[in-house]
Amino acid sequence: MKNSIKNLSVFVCICTVMTLLLALTNTVTAPIILENQNASANKALLEVMPDGTGFEAVALEDYTLPATVTEAYRETSGLGYVVKLATAGYGPDMVIMCGVDSSGVVTGAVCLSSNETLSKEKTYGENFINKDAAAIDAVDTIGGATKTTAAYKNAVKDALNTAIILGGGSVDVRTEEQILADNLAAALPQGEGEFEKTFLVEELENIDAVYYAENESGYVFVIGEQYVGALADGTVLTEDVENADAITDAAALIQSTVIEEIDITAYPDLTKTVVSAKKTETGNYIVETKGAGYGIKGGNEYHPASGEYIIVRVSMTADGKIIDCLTVSEAETDGLGDACASESFYGQFVGKTEENYTEIDAISGATMTTDGYKQAIERAFAAVKTLSGGEA
Repeated sequence: MKNSIKNLSVFVCICTVMTLLLALTNTVTAPIILENQNASANKALLEVMPDGTGFEAVALEDYTLPATVTEAYRETSGLGYVVKLATAGYGPDMVIMCGVDSSGVVTGAVCLSSNETLSKEKTYGENFINKDAAAIDAVDTIGGATKTTAAYKNAVKDALNTAIILGGGSVDVRTEEQILADNLAAALPQGEGEFEKTFLVEELENIDAVYYAENESGYVFVIGEQYVGALADGTVLTEDVENADAITDAAALIQSTVIEEIDITAYPDLTKTVVSAKKTETGNYIVETKGAGYGIKGGNEYHPASGEYIIVRVSMTADGKIIDCLTVSEAETDGLGDACASESFYGQFVGKTEENYTEIDAISGATMTTDGYKQAIERAFAAVKTLSGGEA
């Protein structure tokens, strides 16, 4: 019994000594570890603000900042700010660090991580050094990567706006989607904020896009940067519209368009590539065609082939000019090929003809998807030729 008590006492003493030693070690090493961590963090910050002497984190919840901002730091001597942002090009999760001095000029920008397939975005930030907000759009883009570079530029703009806000200024930080929604609601309050983009089957001269109110109260016509509201009967609500009659006529044309289904089984050559076909009373065509993207051609242990086609809807004049384009369905790789469902991609085909439809920005890292989409567009041209009595 005495031996047991003695052994227990020895064990307790050893544990006490070890605890004291660990506490002492932590007391000595903790500041060193913290200093090393701060040095490592400051190294990344100094990369985009080389003249910085120290940085302190900004509490983001105290400000209304662009949605892309994930971290912000104030340079302690008043030199400016460093902003960390998360955005997306053709792929998700592009992380950018940007420094902005107190005069609103970029001191440096670097891509910390990216899922883009091009490597040039790693050094692309060098192009923004010494640029202010007015000069960002003029920075050269990376060839074949318009969306990647556009996302990079927008992130730098967000960093510049963040610096203004943190410095006590005011900036509109709404997203493009929020701005669109606000403009639509302002142009047609009767729409109660619920709008869908109209798939156009008729050519509307000088009109870039049309949105219809889901409650069927009317339309909003986009003409450049102007949003023009019109009731369902064509009455134009927006003031100072140069050609209100043209808007009224466009609303009437949209509502009066008659569309007839075409029996594609009468065209055996089309049944394998065309999902459906229609014709307007004015002689335009609406066809849905298949394209073999990654889902058909690809497939490996990382991205299994879906076995599904890309389905594209195209409206086209009888002489072969695309009026509108829309991705109906796709089963491409998430975060990569599925960019074909974005209007920034398929909208490129509007206004194209058989001679120039291939002159579009490809989806970075998704060659099969891009080629499959072009194949669907090519089949749309061939279908319209056949349906209109021309040679396919």
